[in-house]
Amino acid sequence: MSQAQSPRDPDRFRMGPTRISTLVVAALAAAAVAWLLISSFYGSAPDLPWLPVVTLAGLAVLEAYAAVNTRARIERRPGRGPVNPLLVARFVALAKASALAGAIFAGFYAGLTGWLFLEPTNAAADDRPAGGAGLLASLALVAAALWLERSCRVPEQEDDEDREPGDRETPRGRL
Repeated sequence: MSQAQSPRDPDRFRMGPTRISTLVVAALAAAAVAWLLISSFYGSAPDLPWLPVVTLAGLAVLEAYAAVNTRARIERRPGRGPVNPLLVARFVALAKASALAGAIFAGFYAGLTGWLFLEPTNAAADDRPAGGAGLLASLALVAAALWLERSCRVPEQEDDEDREPGDRETPRGRL
């Protein structure tokens, strides 16, 4: 085993940014499952509900607000207090989970909506708006979650060699 693959390597379990490829694979798998389920059980299913659409859209709005607010606090813009580092860590965990959940919902709604557009019945035509809105709300949640995750990053600092000893506003590692 190389040193990088050693079980004692502290960087082995480090959390990194969400990978777009992970989200795409999750969405494609959910779309396939949705297509199979809807093609088998659509006749006995009730109308598509709007509550999940509203919930996904609401989560997207809240995470977008958190992204704007967190970025402003990390950059210490005027009128904004300092940010609690534990809150930022929680926001990162929320963003990563929401991005994956949003991708799964987007895949499910994409498979569902794709099947509904191929189905010539009136019931399918009535369900298309809810399916399309669910797809848009899910994509909005993914975008907001990725924005929140990016907003939680600490901005790049200037090189320490170019700074004078009294130029730094905060000690290293503090937000």
